[in-house]
Amino acid sequence: MTAKKDTSPAEEIKTLRDQLNQWAHEYYVLDDPSVPDSEYDRAFQQLQALEEAHPDLVTANSPTKRVGGKPLEKFDEVKHQVPMLSLQTLTDEDQFSAFDSRIAKQLNRKSNNLSLFDSESVEIEYCCELKFDGLAISLLYENGQLVRAATRGDGEVGEDVTANAMTIRSIPLELLGKGWPRTLEVRGEVCVTKHEFEKLNKKRADADERPFANPRNLAAGSMRQLDSKLAAQRPLVFFCYGIGHIEGGRVSDRQRTRLSHLQDWGFRVAKEVKTAKGTAGCLAYFHDIGEKRDRLPYEIDGVVFKVNSIEFQDMLGFRAREPAWAVALKYPPSEEITVLNEVDWQVGRTGALTPVAKLEPVQVGGVTVSNATLHNIDEIRRLDIRVGDSVVIYRAGDVIPKVVRTVPERRPKDAGEINLPTECPVCGSEILRADDGVVARCTGGLICGAQQREAIKHFASRRAMDIDGLGDKLVDALVDQELIETVADLYRLKAEDVAGLERMGEKSAANLIEALEASKKTPLSRFLFALGILQIGEETAKALAEAFGELDSIRNAPLLLFLQVPDVGGEVAKAIAAFFAEEHNEKVIDGLLNAGVEPQSNGTPSRRFVDTLTLANFLSSAKTLGMPLSGVGTKTLETLGRHYRHLDALLKAVDKGEDDSGVKAGTLEKLAEGLKADDWRKTLKDAQAYADKLAKKAPAGGADERPLEGETWVLTGTLARLTRDQAQQHLEALGAKVSGSVSGKTARVVAGESAGSKLDKARSLDVDVIDEEEFIGFLAEHGIKLED
Repeated sequence: MTAKKDTSPAEEIKTLRDQLNQWAHEYYVLDDPSVPDSEYDRAFQQLQALEEAHPDLVTANSPTKRVGGKPLEKFDEVKHQVPMLSLQTLTDEDQFSAFDSRIAKQLNRKSNNLSLFDSESVEIEYCCELKFDGLAISLLYENGQLVRAATRGDGEVGEDVTANAMTIRSIPLELLGKGWPRTLEVRGEVCVTKHEFEKLNKKRADADERPFANPRNLAAGSMRQLDSKLAAQRPLVFFCYGIGHIEGGRVSDRQRTRLSHLQDWGFRVAKEVKTAKGTAGCLAYFHDIGEKRDRLPYEIDGVVFKVNSIEFQDMLGFRAREPAWAVALKYPPSEEITVLNEVDWQVGRTGALTPVAKLEPVQVGGVTVSNATLHNIDEIRRLDIRVGDSVVIYRAGDVIPKVVRTVPERRPKDAGEINLPTECPVCGSEILRADDGVVARCTGGLICGAQQREAIKHFASRRAMDIDGLGDKLVDALVDQELIETVADLYRLKAEDVAGLERMGEKSAANLIEALEASKKTPLSRFLFALGILQIGEETAKALAEAFGELDSIRNAPLLLFLQVPDVGGEVAKAIAAFFAEEHNEKVIDGLLNAGVEPQSNGTPSRRFVDTLTLANFLSSAKTLGMPLSGVGTKTLETLGRHYRHLDALLKAVDKGEDDSGVKAGTLEKLAEGLKADDWRKTLKDAQAYADKLAKKAPAGGADERPLEGETWVLTGTLARLTRDQAQQHLEALGAKVSGSVSGKTARVVAGESAGSKLDKARSLDVDVIDEEEFIGFLAEHGIKLED
């Protein structure tokens, strides 16, 4: 390619860069090169010569800069403006069907157009995408120029890998086309194709170098090279899957269309991406990709389904650290045979004993596996596993490998039987099995080192009680010196007890005591999360606190009531009830309260929660938990609940055998049989009595207990009188959702000192903005007063 004689060096350079970028896009993104490599090389060399002659015209985004720069000493941290969340993982098709049904119900409940989802025939449209087995990264473009690349990290904070990302040919240094926002954050996966992986490993083997374990490790390791010249030598490719943060422009309100726009702007999008409607359409796509999986040029471990409408995504929101509008459905894992050498028994934070198989190391799906879970002693007996057996293991993605069966014909004569220990391998306490005969637990409770330390560390963590200065090493030291046994003992510590520990002087000890004192008044939701109840994350803890309104109500609540709390299913409800039923847990809670810990709450149950404590819901929940009601469907239970309204009236009809509800004949007889089994009559009576008690304490039906319900607020800048977490907790208590970005749907922005782009965007969108003093006044108007 030769430039015109009358053009300036700057014009020549721009022409060459644009042409090289276009050719690179055709080659690395479209897989459809329009010129031979020799033509590209001649233009590249011409550009290099011009840049050497005119160094003042060299830019960071020139195609010549893809070869890598000087090695870095370390990666800088990058805080994601919009968190890079993980996805809920499903492993069977029934789970996806349940997810699809839940999405439809939630949209029906949250949609302003209630008629939109009132028919079971209406199907949700999803964008169906491949789940690449690579490394997730974020690319930030300003005015069409790549300015930063970052890894996912922990979702909140990642590492700056811009230098390495710039070496990947399928990542545009400058956006193509037009219509892109001024600020555009693109998210996707860095991968290595199967062909390039095998070719590189063959090359390494020929050179007597250690081969890479799998394409994912190669991609992740390459992106974390401090020397970008090494990253440039790796065959990395980038596939985008979505958009994070945007400013100064608009993007489509459909996920599939967004991907098409990204493709127009120069990004590589998997050609297998499609839209599908409902469970049937999505599973058909899943099966189709599954048949092609081995023939795909890249490794995938499943399919991602996202609600296609961005408006619906916003309505559905998030659950804990996962979007509620997307899931990953994984394919069956790889299997391999190896030898079981021995079994170790590990004690978890709750005292549960888990057998771990120690295996002869073996490659499974490209990963070396030497340990696998055996679940419990019953599973060992069911599979008839013995030490020395050849066993089949499987590994699904990053899930812990597990033993699935033995190979009996390979059993050696000296194979050893596996028995449950009679004493805890950590503290020597007696081992007892639960009533259901499945879980074996150490009776040492919180005196057992395996449980004790982890429980205290979790309790003190930032998102729990947030006890500043009480780190893992200090917890270990306090336990080792026998200064504490349970979390309640923390509040009996004195400065002189702590000052003598290693790395703890008088000042540090005094600061710790102050932090403990400050933590005594904490929101009820944080306190619940801090207790470490199985399966209870931050969001579930918030839901519990909001529903019941006070700790005592939660501690004494029957199992059926927990099932009425939003997003609490059967297993979670059982975990909550079991936790508060255990005597040693109750003693620890009493110890905390006696030591002055005061979980902060409004003291009254939520009216919305109380309104869900209906007979129909109790009957449905009882059936979910195992009440034998063969032939009695959910709709029938709803009919009975609406007709009789209170359990006493229904039981009276059951006992008399007289039913005037209009349900099918014989239904009451089936219900009577179900009530006899496992004392379900008492279970329902206890639930109804507790519901009646809560109803008397709840606000009147017309009370506006959550005035900000449905509103989205944004916090920006630095607040002087309260932290961001505190401000968010107050807003959530009033019903608001707190978002990290401003949009036209934002109800109000609270702007502290040094508020930046979010404040500018709020003003440009004419969103209401208040300062900190106005915010504090607003909280006071709604009964929330801050301490001076």
